[in-house]
Amino acid sequence: MKTRKLFASSLAAVLFAAMLAGCSTGSDTSSQTAGTEDSTPSTSSTGSSASSEESAEEPSGDYADTITLVWYPNESAEDYDVAREEYARLFKEATGKEVEQKLTTDYAIAIESLASGTAQICFMGAQGYIEAKNANDAVEPLFVNSGASGTLDDALYYSFLSVNKGDEGEYADGDGYSIDNIAGKRISFVSNSSTSGFVVPTNSIISHFSQIDGWADLTQDDLIEGGSDMLFSQVLFGGSHQGSAYNLLSGNADVAAFCNTEIAPYATCTEGEANTAGAVYTINDDATAPFDTVTGSQFVIIQSTPVLNGPFAYNSDALDPADVEAIQELFTSDEVANNELIFVPEDSDGVGMFEKTENERFVLVDDAWFDPIRNLSE
Repeated sequence: MKTRKLFASSLAAVLFAAMLAGCSTGSDTSSQTAGTEDSTPSTSSTGSSASSEESAEEPSGDYADTITLVWYPNESAEDYDVAREEYARLFKEATGKEVEQKLTTDYAIAIESLASGTAQICFMGAQGYIEAKNANDAVEPLFVNSGASGTLDDALYYSFLSVNKGDEGEYADGDGYSIDNIAGKRISFVSNSSTSGFVVPTNSIISHFSQIDGWADLTQDDLIEGGSDMLFSQVLFGGSHQGSAYNLLSGNADVAAFCNTEIAPYATCTEGEANTAGAVYTINDDATAPFDTVTGSQFVIIQSTPVLNGPFAYNSDALDPADVEAIQELFTSDEVANNELIFVPEDSDGVGMFEKTENERFVLVDDAWFDPIRNLSE
């Protein structure tokens, strides 16, 4: 299935408690990366356009005549062309304004674009939203995708720590898995602004290893670089969830952090229960770049942690309040909840950002809802 997956609150409520231990936040870094495929700029009949430029023009006047929508590297992949164009069409329908799309290859570019107001709207993870709001308090959540219940109760996805199939025995612990033996390994994260690709997994790693002699004072900063005296021998940043997974499957990393939703268009759970430790995923035969060179390869989840869904966020200094109201009214409507380009039916071959299994839809949310992620950085 080539769509994002959301899951029931009963499982998530149990797993979510594991995410709530505190830790400190790391700083920006430049490391070896493996990015996703290049996206080709396109223009649709709705009047929206896509560009691979990594910053938007400054808005003119109080509010720009064109709404600029900036995307993270994950959603900038060519696979999401149709979905991106449908979002642009809907934003235009709600506001009557032209919509320009900006594709990026760096989380920081998207976050800065929203915080500075050079882009008015961005779909981002909770950590990126928090960073943008810390930079400019005018940044607010626009809406968030619900869980299968149609509410915030199960508005969750999953952060994986995974290893290549055949290596999982190194991490076996009784009937389950332990992350003890990731010490000394080569690890790949997504970006240090990624919620599920860095903040959540490093919080879990710190909580685990701080109980082990020699690592009591471990911090997030210690996990940004590798070395003989560090927890990991080498640390890579894939630049996207696709890039981090590819670092693992191509043999450049022994362990990788990435999320279930961004790998869904490329891989299928072929053994075990999806999104749980021990599940085996196989790269689809028709997977596009960068996975077209590793089709049939398999990875095994050794740890899975639930994460709050990230918002579509906006800059209230750069987006007209009337436009905000109109956008929220349209996007939380039954019309959009039933739009198969936005919430893709689970039996469809289409590629979208969210899957329709039951009652998924967009719902309004306030800033405080993201406090569990915010608290990980305190």
